[in-house]
Amino acid sequence: MFSLNQWASGYGQSQILHDLDLTVAKREIVAVMGRNGMGKTTLFKSLMGILPQWHGQVTVDGVDVSALHTHQRVAKGLAYVPQGRMIFSHMSVLENIQTGLPASARGHVPEDLYALFPVLYDMRGRKGGNLSGGQQQQLAIARALATQPKVLLLDEPTEGIQPSIIKDIARTLKDIRTLRDLTIVVSEQVLSFTLDIADRFLVIEKGRFVVEDTRANVDEASIARYLSV
Repeated sequence: MFSLNQWASGYGQSQILHDLDLTVAKREIVAVMGRNGMGKTTLFKSLMGILPQWHGQVTVDGVDVSALHTHQRVAKGLAYVPQGRMIFSHMSVLENIQTGLPASARGHVPEDLYALFPVLYDMRGRKGGNLSGGQQQQLAIARALATQPKVLLLDEPTEGIQPSIIKDIARTLKDIRTLRDLTIVVSEQVLSFTLDIADRFLVIEKGRFVVEDTRANVDEASIARYLSV
């Protein structure tokens, strides 16, 4: 459903990502873990076309999207929830979700989004900036799901979220995977969260994947060492 081949990117003259290879199956949840500054956000931004790739290929459901603009990648099934959520604070919850809808939806929000996030239905008229951090994260995920993606990229979804809400987000992501047949790639530093949701774990260190484990064989202590400061 989603693959990278020899993917490289960076800023200016500084190369951050070094020839990354990754294949993710349909309905698989893969966690990319690492400390700050190791390349997680650079990876996701370059996959979305926000940053240019230096070389390599990314495919979604067998379609090469490497040369496409960001909105074209979204149309091909790639959706992104950025670090920090980046919701529109002066727009209502409903208006935020509508920004992710295709034109063919004519502003109509699919009922299953509100079923997944009932709090958003209750607060659909409230300004996005007046929501709690956890509610804003749910809104950012709902906005991304409104694009009807095949692959969902989530960049550090637990950042600034209280522990009880983190558990709710983990449960919702597993529900989304099942209900939407969705492939999910999530970057994180919170090991307990990824252990709750992921089928496979990768650690990125200085722009390279240095560890890869399945859920059945995951070495928590080894991953934790890479996450410690």
